[in-house]
Amino acid sequence: MKKLKRSARLVEMTQFLLHRPHTLISLTTFAERYNAAKSSISEDLVIIKEVFEEEGMGDLLTLAGAAGGVKFIPRMPKSISLPIIEELSRKLEDPDRILPGGYLYMTDLLGQPALMNEVGKMFAAAFADAQIDVVMTVETKGIPLAYATAAQLNLPVVLVRRDHQVTEGSAVSINYVSGSNKSIHTMTLARRALKEKSRVLIIDDFMKAGGTVQGMIDLLHEFEAVVAGVGVLVESGELESNERLLNDYYSLAKLTHIDFKTKQISVEPGNYFGEEA
Repeated sequence: MKKLKRSARLVEMTQFLLHRPHTLISLTTFAERYNAAKSSISEDLVIIKEVFEEEGMGDLLTLAGAAGGVKFIPRMPKSISLPIIEELSRKLEDPDRILPGGYLYMTDLLGQPALMNEVGKMFAAAFADAQIDVVMTVETKGIPLAYATAAQLNLPVVLVRRDHQVTEGSAVSINYVSGSNKSIHTMTLARRALKEKSRVLIIDDFMKAGGTVQGMIDLLHEFEAVVAGVGVLVESGELESNERLLNDYYSLAKLTHIDFKTKQISVEPGNYFGEEA
């Protein structure tokens, strides 16, 4: 790359870091990329670090030593993420979203890249320090959420399928209970998709009793994997705690009430916003 003025270099360096979260980048890499002295690069990084922290964008960690460098850790303060979830809650309260079984139609929202990018930042901030190896979800509606989160964590996505695909080779399959009618379903995961003893972040779009998430947890046991965290976009809040199959998770929004006769829906921020900021 040709030699840039400092102003241009700062812009380019910022973009370089934003597109490579959780990646250690050496000062040599920057010095060679911009044809600049390491001392100048260090000064630039101090400026970028201050902006990242002041704007709540994240942390720029510096690791000393020959193998050191800088690493960008995305953050999203709850003061920034809460208004986004409040707006999402208002959209979810539209009476036309009511579906049989106490569910909400959310496919249109899950299909909005800009919104999913913001949600991905929230999940990445919530689990930034969980030492995760992969992000997992079950097809199909959780896929946009998983990829948005994985992009912010710079991690691969593992997709659990409802039906086994021949093109994925041998797989592990389990049965799990899901839905208000306690019906039995099957989920599968290709043996090559996940290394044993991986640390996994589970992401899902909607959780009622937690049967689908619990199914993924049970499936991970077959791989001797560790559940590093569970994040759901919307949880149903109309269940008692003893009716839920798991209690250790973060939700960004909570469906607190739905009335099929009056078509009234109440949605509020999830348990993530009840945690200490």
